Amino acid sequence: MGATGIIFQREFNTYLRLPIGYIVGAVVLFLDGVLFWAVALRPGAGEFLSGTVLGVFFYLASGMTTIAAVVLSLRLVAEERQTGTQLLLDTSPVRDREIVLGKFLAALAFLSLLNAATIYMPLLILVNGKIAIGQIVAGYAGLTLLGGAVLAIGLFGSALSRSQLVAAVVTSVITAMFYLFWQLSEVVEYPLSNFFAALAIHERHFVGFQQGIFHLRDIVYYLSLTWFFLYLATRVMEAKRWE
Repeated sequence: MGATGIIFQREFNTYLRLPIGYIVGAVVLFLDGVLFWAVALRPGAGEFLSGTVLGVFFYLASGMTTIAAVVLSLRLVAEERQTGTQLLLDTSPVRDREIVLGKFLAALAFLSLLNAATIYMPLLILVNGKIAIGQIVAGYAGLTLLGGAVLAIGLFGSALSRSQLVAAVVTSVITAMFYLFWQLSEVVEYPLSNFFAALAIHERHFVGFQQGIFHLRDIVYYLSLTWFFLYLATRVMEAKRWE
């Protein structure tokens, strides 16, 4: 097992061992359940097509995935600096990109596990209605890509400071900025409207997934955004290693 695999295993086990993993999981599943009931099981919900209900569920679940990704990413580096364990990694023969990748994959795996635990909600719609399995697959793929992008932003924010509070502020501001790009695109004129819409982390790039459609541009966008912030996190850690 390489260094990335060892760090992945260590970080993933930490989520299973510490209360934060269970707290985040419980809150996400509870709120997803409440939102699902409000959309799919409330009186009068039967007037909507099952595919429409499923699309709304993924739209609402994307918000919970974003919040969970922000919270899970805070401890990745900032907590290690607070407790002093980051020094052990800095003095070990492990490359910073291996540290970043291992931590990122562990957080993404745990977040994907939380999302997978909500699968019973789309299946309930399938039992009581008619939906395409492809829409379920696309919806969860979209949640994974969106969560990965926000986790990468959070890892960058966590790498910037030893304070989890500062990391939370930085991550929240950057993530909110990428969400607000869509609103900004609606109040400016062409070509800036297209530019900001293309940068927005939600709406244009997520709507296809919630409808069961894979667009190459959306996949490339999320992967590129993830790579960019993982690259920034790696460079920040390299710089801080020599401070």
